[in-house]
This record gives sequence, C-alpha cells and structure tokens, in this order.
Amino acid sequence: MSGEVPLRRSLLLRLLALAVLIAVGSIAATAWLAVRTTTGAIRQEQGQALADDARIYDTLLAYAATHPTWDGVDAALRPLAQDVGRRIALTTETGAPIADSAPGAGSLPTTSSATVDALAVNTALMAGTAPPSSADSGTNRIDPRTTGPYLLAAEERTALRDRADEAVRCLRLRATIDATVVDGPTGRPRIDTPGTDLTDSALCAQSRAALAARTATEGKALAQLNALVNTCLARRRLPAVQVDLDWTWTRQPAASAPDSRSAAGVDQEHNRAVNACVGTSRREQLLPYVAPAATLFVTDPGGRPSTTFDLSPANQTRIVAVAGLVLLVTIGFTVLAGIRLTRPLHALTGAAQRMRDGDGSARVRVTGRDEIARLAEVFNDMAERRERLEQLRRAMVSDIAHEMRTPVSNIRGWLEAVEDGVAAPDRRLLSSLLEEATLLQHVITDLQDLAEADAGALRLHRERVYLNDLLAQVAEAHRAQANRVGVTIAVRTGADPQVDADPVRLRQVVGNLVANAVRHTPSGGRVTISASATDAEVIVSVTDTGSGISAEVLPRVFDRFWRAEKSRSRQTGGSGLGLAIVRQLTEAHGGTVSATSTPTQGSTFTLHLPPPQPPAQPGDQEVCVTERPSNDANLLITGDRVGGAD
Repeated sequence: MSGEVPLRRSLLLRLLALAVLIAVGSIAATAWLAVRTTTGAIRQEQGQALADDARIYDTLLAYAATHPTWDGVDAALRPLAQDVGRRIALTTETGAPIADSAPGAGSLPTTSSATVDALAVNTALMAGTAPPSSADSGTNRIDPRTTGPYLLAAEERTALRDRADEAVRCLRLRATIDATVVDGPTGRPRIDTPGTDLTDSALCAQSRAALAARTATEGKALAQLNALVNTCLARRRLPAVQVDLDWTWTRQPAASAPDSRSAAGVDQEHNRAVNACVGTSRREQLLPYVAPAATLFVTDPGGRPSTTFDLSPANQTRIVAVAGLVLLVTIGFTVLAGIRLTRPLHALTGAAQRMRDGDGSARVRVTGRDEIARLAEVFNDMAERRERLEQLRRAMVSDIAHEMRTPVSNIRGWLEAVEDGVAAPDRRLLSSLLEEATLLQHVITDLQDLAEADAGALRLHRERVYLNDLLAQVAEAHRAQANRVGVTIAVRTGADPQVDADPVRLRQVVGNLVANAVRHTPSGGRVTISASATDAEVIVSVTDTGSGISAEVLPRVFDRFWRAEKSRSRQTGGSGLGLAIVRQLTEAHGGTVSATSTPTQGSTFTLHLPPPQPPAQPGDQEVCVTERPSNDANLLITGDRVGGAD
C-alpha cells in the first residue's frame, strides 16, 4: 500500500472543493435574495424619485406659465423642497442664480436636472403628456396653463359660465346626460360628458353654439396670432391661413384650398410649413407673458445629485469584484484550515506506518482539545497498550518455555537414565514421571483454555445454579488437600442465592480460587467461601488467612504466569495461569473479579456476577450468546470442560 494519497482523493482538495462549492452557492443565493428583495425597493425608490422630480418640474413650470418673471418663486420653491426632502435650485441659462432652497449647501453639480421653459415643455418629465407629433411641430410643447393674451376678463367668464350652465341643464333634462362644467386655464368653461361623445350630436345645439362663440379678448388675441402666422407664411411665399382657438387652421377663401382637417389632397410639405409658423408665432405671442427659461438642479440636501442604483457595467464590475474577493478569502481560509487539519493527520499516518514497521515507540504530539487531539490521545494510548501487550506476549512465550522446560527436562533425564541402565524403571520412578507428565498436561490444558478464550471459542451452557450446593461441592472437593496441610475450609451463605451460569465453569472458577487460598495459607489457617445476592449482582467471595499480597503487586495477580516468588519455583504447585483463567471465565459470564489483600493477614478474591434473569418462556433455548466485557478479546460462550487450577 502506497504511503502517498492521490491528489484527487486528498482531504485538503476535497475540503477546498466543498468550501468553494459552499461559497459559490452562498454568494449566488445571497445575490439572488438581494436582487429579489432590493429590486422592488429600488423600483419603488426610483418611482418615488421620478414622481418627486415630475412634481418639482410641474410646480415650477406652472409658475413660469403664469408669471412673466421668476420674482417671488422662493415662496413656492422652499416649501416644495422641504416636502420632498431635496435641494432645489434655479439658475438662468448663463448660470446666474435665481432661487435656491439651500443656498449654503455648497456648489451645484455640473449637470442640470432639466430646463424649465413654459414654451418648450419636457414631455418626458410630465406624466400623462404625449410627445409632440410632427403634425403640430412642437405646438403641444407649450404648457396649456400659459394663457397670455387669451386670459378672459371677469365679465366674459361670467357670461360664458351662464351659457355653460344653460347647456348642462339642457343636456340633463333632454338627454339625461350627466354633464358637468370644467373651467379651462384661460377661464373659458367647457362641458364634460364622461362616456358620451357630443361631437356630431344635435342635442342642445343652440346652447352649445352660444358657448362656443368667441369673446372680444379671444378675438383680439387670435387676430394678433393670425397676423404673426401670415407674416411668417409670407416670408416663405405661402398663402395666408386662418387659425382658430383650438390652434387648427384653414386656408383663406381666396386660396381656394381644402380644409387642413380633411386629409385628402393636402400638400404635406405645405402643411408642415404652416404648422411650423403656427408654433413659432404662438411662442412669439406668449413670450412676454411667461418667465424666461431657467435651468433646474435637484440634489439631495448634501448637494450631491439625486441618483439611483442600476446594473451598469461599472456596478456589475463591482459586484463581480466583491464576489471574487469573498471567494478568494474563502479559499484562503479553507486552505489554512485544511493544512491545520491535515497536518496532525499526516503525523498520525506517519506514526502508524512506523508502528507497522516495528517501531513500538512511535507516538504523536497532542496539541489542543479538539477531535483530532482526542484521536491523537487514543492513538498514543493504543500504541502504549500495544507495546505493553507485545511485552506481555514476549514474556508469556518466555514463561511458557520456562514452565514446560522443567517437566520435559525431568522426563527426558529419567528416560535417558533408564535407557543407559543408570536407573531402574521401578514404581517410584514411574510415579515421578507420571507426576511430571500430569504437571505438563496441566500447563497445556490451561494454555488451551486461555487460547480458546482469546479466540472467542469458549461456549457456556447456562442454567439456574444454586450457590449453596455448588460451594458445598467445591469445599468438599478441596477438603482432603486442606486437611493434609492443616487448613480449615468453611462455607457461609445466607438465603440460597442463585445465578444463571455454566455450573462446570463456575465450579472451575471457585475451585481455582479455593486451591490458591489453600496453597498460600499456612497450617492452622482458614479459608472461607461465602455468597450473597442483591438486586444488582450476585457476590461470591473466597477469603484466606494466608501470607497476603503487597499493594504494589496486587494489580498483577491476574496476569498470566505471574507469581509472587521471584525465583518462579514450582514448589507451591500451579501453572501460573489459574487466576488468569478465573478472570476470563468470570468475564465470560458477564461479571468481574477483584482482589483485596493485607500482607501477613490474608487475601479476599471476589466474583461479581449479574443477577439471574426471569424464567425462560416455553420454546426459548437454554443456550445463549454473551459478549464478554474484556480488554483482551470478545468471547462467544456456550460450553466446554476446562480443568486445572493455579
């Protein structure tokens, strides 16, 4: 297996790709959400700004149409500026100031907002005003509020109003038409009939005709206009025309030309020339009655021009630049975080490879308190445990060789002596050889039990065991040996405790403890076997009055081949595996074993077993599989016979 990870499988590359994907998705989602949420606000702000601009323009245009000069415009300009929250300034076309709502707010921008001219209206700033057509040649660009010499006198207004009221009454009574009177800019009233066209209707014709009659003021103003128009036409060598109040014209009878309102046979070039003269003459006639053209500036209160955000190329460039910067920062931080994340992983990988190559001292340095630091701690613990297990394995091999060398050497030596004729094969020799072979078999059987436990091959046949009977059987089996060395064995139990266990294996466990206790108790001593039960556990204890075990070596009593005698003499008997088997079988039953001791006073070994389960229902099997909570291996448990005691 190669030690190098392919680039496409690198954790750093995957982390970087994930971060870039998240960053791009976040930027896209944020941009989409920002566009969706701000577009409406921008449009609303733009609409409000346009409405304010149109209002400002219309107000100043109305003032220009009804006043011959800009004198006094401040009275209308300042409240308007305060209402819309803008700075409004007017200057002449040469830049001379006329009025300013905030004169101390700084200089005006170089670009104006509009030109206020009542005789040349900017239709783009006037809501609902159609752009002029080629037919009127700009006539519609004159503000309709510009009355000039056409403004009616008070008595003329009164007379026309009476005629209009009479026509309205006639229409309401005779035709049930909901007609109303509307006053025009010059004071001339007109009849408004929403939803009804009276152009070709004969209803109340007399009253309507009286209302349409010209007044003296209008006749005088029209005569002046016609003189100007015909002078213009004369310069162009065109025939004279007659202009009416609605600014339409007809040719003079002498010209014998058709009415301009009938499109058939009319010379279009001639019509355009007449329309141009009408427009020019109207502006010339009204010029003394309106304020001169002025330049309008509309800014915010700080003096900056009123602008709105748009997706211009410059703004798009800014958006792309900001998104790129965010992505670049994301990639940078991801790379730094990835390097910091993968560096300890590389260290762990290197240490694991050194351990694989046989370096048991391989460790990693632990920094921080995050998950990787925790992983490094676990790795170091595993390495230390592996090193200890390796040391135990080597010691165990040495111990096995030591334990088996003595009986094998004795058997071989006596057999060679018999073969050489040095010793006679009598009963005494055969008994000695049998003892050595039994001892050798004892060691092999114990090793086989431990090997099966380590391999998970031990199987237990569980059944309900009554401890009073089991402990009595164990005591009786070891009583003869105890009597030979002068040790008393006693059994003490309260109510008959019960446990679910393999009776053969449990007798082996308790027997090993009792055999060890008898072996290490001097003559006149006592070994006590006791059992008790609680709701949480069943306790079996073996207590002796022997030599005891020192506190520094007490944790090692369950190690394999460990003896308190440094010489490892077998004079006390046992293979050195009995207590290790006790621990394995106890853990196989789901319990634990512990030891306490006081030097020169004795020791106590205690089994902690789980309480019995409720009785099995019909059809349940008696054989069950239990996981042994051991640090060495997991056992599948159901039943074999294991013999021998330490």
